[in-house]
Amino acid sequence: MKKLSMDELNRLSVDEFKSSDKIPLVIVLDNIRSLNNVGSAFRTSDAFRIQKIYLCGITGTPPHRDIQKTALGATDSVEWEYAGSTLDAIASLKQQGFTICSMEQVEESTKLNTFSPKAGEQYALVFGNEVFGVEEEVILASDHVLEIPQMGTKHSLNISVSMGIAIWDFVSKLGVLAPLGE
Repeated sequence: MKKLSMDELNRLSVDEFKSSDKIPLVIVLDNIRSLNNVGSAFRTSDAFRIQKIYLCGITGTPPHRDIQKTALGATDSVEWEYAGSTLDAIASLKQQGFTICSMEQVEESTKLNTFSPKAGEQYALVFGNEVFGVEEEVILASDHVLEIPQMGTKHSLNISVSMGIAIWDFVSKLGVLAPLGE
């Protein structure tokens, strides 16, 4: 085995990415305070050809050097939109036919590993503030509340880790990895 070179990875150009088919998934960032986490959202969204990111409330927006530091140019490829209110953003997404899934620890949440997204449906994953999580009003307006099961002493994961796990889980369960990689 040898490590692949950048040329051997056959990555898309920004223009090719923009015109390519996207996963039926959008990311909603609910009042994220860390610009590094915002950058990570862009980078992960680029890696999985996510349709769009909604940056809501106090969430920072490009261009900003702290976002760029972790996004590594993904702010050029991934479509994004700012919304002053997360509730407004998810109301708009619901009108467009998206199923809203907040990632949060609540009573009667559905464990991510047991949730089965349906092929042909569009999903929006909502990730909340690093300290306070997803706003209560947003949780109540969600179609599903999903939780990543954890077994250690800590009660949460960093948002960038949660995004990676949840997005990978959806992409894997939707069965879209093989067609995109070809």
